[in-house]
Amino acid sequence: MMEEECRFSSSDSFKEAEVGTPLSAVVEAFEELAKSLEGSSEDLRLHPFLFACSHVSDLFGCLGLGFKFAEIEYVSKVNKLLQASKAFYTLSGIIDHDVRNGTIRKSGSHSRNLRRVRLGLDLIKALFEQFLSSKECSPKEAASNAYAQVCAPYHTWPVRKAVAAGMCTLPTREQLLLKLQDIDQSVEREMKRYINASTPIIEYIDNLYLSRDICLDCYAPSELGTLALNPYSTYKSLE
Repeated sequence: MMEEECRFSSSDSFKEAEVGTPLSAVVEAFEELAKSLEGSSEDLRLHPFLFACSHVSDLFGCLGLGFKFAEIEYVSKVNKLLQASKAFYTLSGIIDHDVRNGTIRKSGSHSRNLRRVRLGLDLIKALFEQFLSSKECSPKEAASNAYAQVCAPYHTWPVRKAVAAGMCTLPTREQLLLKLQDIDQSVEREMKRYINASTPIIEYIDNLYLSRDICLDCYAPSELGTLALNPYSTYKSLE
């Protein structure tokens, strides 16, 4: 079976995002992605997916140094997949390529990078769910609970301890709203929209692995943890 042919042209470049808040830009991009999956049997295209994912790094940035480890790791993997989009048209195409070449578990493989990006999307989703669970929930509490739910099960105790220390630098609820350039009521509405829009995308990615009998936990998730061990030092992209 031939490697999936690249079918991009200059017209496929990322569209300029409409002027709005960092959160609204993410929401609109993922709602477009989710809409493309509704009632369609076609594979999700890699380029529009990465366009939506590129906005999520702004949300990590709004969380400050406490989430710098996640931002650096996430941006690194998105950029690597962007390079892969020159040769592959769909998300399923990059996984099939690794399956054929026996590189599913190989460090730096496209499938491994996609799994890392999916983890980042889920981390933001869980953070928003926690943030919306109570008016009294602070970003620190929301982020701590989200990390415990999404990433901590994969990390060793020293890594979890280092991440916990970084959580102390997270902004207050008021500071976060200021960084998001929004007010409390509209932020809650936009967070709910992201949760609803990202859920089918995350499930779609999971199904790409499961339908090929690839265990979702087969990737050693220590890459994020390695960055977290020294979250305030000079960051180095991990393969």
